[in-house]
Formats: sequence, structure tokens, C-alpha cells
Amino acid sequence: MCENRSRTLSERDLYNIKMARYLAQIIVMGAQVVGRAFARALQQEFAASQAAAKARSSAGQHSAAASSITGMSLQEAQQILNVSTLSPEEIQKNYEHLFKVNDKTVGGSFYLQSKVVRAKERLDEELSIQTQQQNKQSQQNTET
Repeated sequence: MCENRSRTLSERDLYNIKMARYLAQIIVMGAQVVGRAFARALQQEFAASQAAAKARSSAGQHSAAASSITGMSLQEAQQILNVSTLSPEEIQKNYEHLFKVNDKTVGGSFYLQSKVVRAKERLDEELSIQTQQQNKQSQQNTET
């Protein structure tokens, strides 16, 4: 009876060893899958980051700087003030209307009013950048 018992224990030990091996293999395979997915995600993020940087640089460094200073893109500012072209008259007209409509004393939203102000600041900055660029081009044209 003692021999039978020791044999049973060794079979159990073998079974436990096999299970431990299987469990270790599963853990290693899972780590490999997660590692590959993580590496692929990093590559995609890096590629997207480079594409975004290239797009920002092609749009102009001054415009990108203005976007980062005001915290608002040119497109967002145009949408807020509902202007399609950078016309100072149209910008001013829409700004005054939206500023009055969103005044807190007439039941408007201070948050929306501040967005309108920031949008106007961003568009004004873009207009000054364009004016500076036009002045540089005209100076270059007169020098040649």
C-alpha cells in the first residue's frame, strides 16, 4: 500500500509539472502578443505624430505658433465666428453680434462669450501674420 501511495504522488507531481509548463507557455505567449501589439501601436503613433508635425510645418510656423498661443486653431476660430474668409469687416460684425448675444446680463453664457473673444483674437493674429507676409513679399519684389 505504501508503494501505491508513492506512485500516486509522483503521478500527481508529473501532472502538476505539466500544468505549470502549460501555464508558463500561456503566459509567455500572452506577453509576446501584448508586446507586439504595443510595438505596433507605438509605430502607428509615431507615424501619426510625424504626419501631424509635417502638416503643421506646411501650414506655416507663424500660424502654428498663433494656434499654440491662443489655444485655438484657425479653423475652430472661423467656425465659432461663422466666417469663411478672413475679412476684417465680417469678423468684426460677427464678433460684435455674438459678443452681445452671449452677454451674461441678457442671459448668455460667459464661457461662450470668452470663446468668441478668443476666436476673434486668433483671427486677428492670423490677419496680422498675413499682412506681415504680404509686406515681406512686396519688399522683396521692390528690391529685385
